[in-house]
Amino acid sequence: MKINQIIRKKRKELSLTQEQLAEFLGVSAPAVNKWEKGSTYPDVTLLPALARLLKTDLNTLMSFNDDLTDIEIESFVKEVDKTVQEQNYEAAFQKAMDKIHEYPTCDKLIHSVILYLEGALFLYNVSEPGHYREIFETYYKRLSASEVSEIRESAVNMLISYARNREEFSKAEELIKALPSSSIDKEGQLAVLYQQQKKYKDAENIWEHRVHKAVTDIQTALLNMIEIALLENCSDNAEFFADKYETITREFCFPEWMGYNAHLLLAIEKKNKDESISILKKMLPAMKKKWNPQDCRLYHNAKNSGSAFFSSKLADTLCDELAAKEEYAFVRDCAEFRELMAQITG
Repeated sequence: MKINQIIRKKRKELSLTQEQLAEFLGVSAPAVNKWEKGSTYPDVTLLPALARLLKTDLNTLMSFNDDLTDIEIESFVKEVDKTVQEQNYEAAFQKAMDKIHEYPTCDKLIHSVILYLEGALFLYNVSEPGHYREIFETYYKRLSASEVSEIRESAVNMLISYARNREEFSKAEELIKALPSSSIDKEGQLAVLYQQQKKYKDAENIWEHRVHKAVTDIQTALLNMIEIALLENCSDNAEFFADKYETITREFCFPEWMGYNAHLLLAIEKKNKDESISILKKMLPAMKKKWNPQDCRLYHNAKNSGSAFFSSKLADTLCDELAAKEEYAFVRDCAEFRELMAQITG
């Protein structure tokens, strides 16, 4: 945030009006209004008093500690991930918190780091994640008031997920109904505009992103439809949806291992030992393979996302769960399963 945004944010947090702020500082209300619009700036002699009045420090007020670039933020998230791999999750968490405390008003940093840590809880199979999630939720609440719409909406989505998981359905519904709606497809409009301007690369990037997102949305919908079918004891429907999930995953060139997801879910639900092991024998080795989205014409503008490491780590997490969780106990007494685990983890 810039100084004008910080003044407005801090003033509102203290429930002060522009008139009250102006009176305390001995300036006019229109002057404060101009500060907050960014058209003028406070006189340098007013800054110490303004910082004290807004209960902040000069570094924060002057944005000295919040101007991290996107590249710096991306680089730091990679550092946090490296810390998880080389040390442990707690060390990475503390490293992230120290950085956030250093740049407390940098919404992009907070958003990127907290989302990474959230995902890493599952990816690295962190025990007792509740303490961390309490802290994450505090940050999501802060980010839900961000002036950056993408960050604000992402934070609200996470708060909805938290409320659902706690079965606070009224709270989740309240958050959902408060989400802004728009009939304007900004992204699509931009893509068409770029095409007309012959900025084909920019347009293609948008359409590629739309294809990827659409497929991901369909996968999510099908997995939920499978779950509903299972709850309603409609096994034929569940199999049909699982077939569709596999087809769309393969047709749209997603990683090979993803295509097995839905049928593995069904096999485990049915406690079908032979089918579960048969799928795992194909799925786990596939998770160790490198996947480059650029190899498919649909995504040839995509950046290398590190998916090979992600899927390999996900395979390790799945193996840990197969070896420990009660729901997978039915496959563990099989020699074929033990051989597979030794092959994958050895």
